[in-house]
Amino acid sequence: MSCLGNVIWMIFGGLINAAVWFLAGCLWCITLIGIPIGMQCFKFAGLGLAPFGKEVVYGGSSVSLLLNIIWLIVSGLPLAIAHLISALLLTLTIVGIPFAQQSLKMAKLALMPFGARIVSRR
Repeated sequence: MSCLGNVIWMIFGGLINAAVWFLAGCLWCITLIGIPIGMQCFKFAGLGLAPFGKEVVYGGSSVSLLLNIIWLIVSGLPLAIAHLISALLLTLTIVGIPFAQQSLKMAKLALMPFGARIVSRR
């Protein structure tokens, strides 16, 4: 089921989702200091392409808390708002509810990306 969900997700918004995360990663990688943040964005662009069958596990240290605060101020809020609007639009139909859940997962990730790991669900 997750394979079919990922294909449908990619057609109806996943490519745009991944492109936005990829663009954020490119913008962060312009400076040397932003490269670790950009690399995290690239990892989440991959998740944006295929979110079904994957989970985000949160944990971290004080360094990830500091990076999350910087991220939230600079890039996190616009990405989170975009994912929330996407989730709202997807819940207009019953078929879109599982896709809205994935969009909400990405919205939470847009608020706190550092200290998060992506694991496969089995």
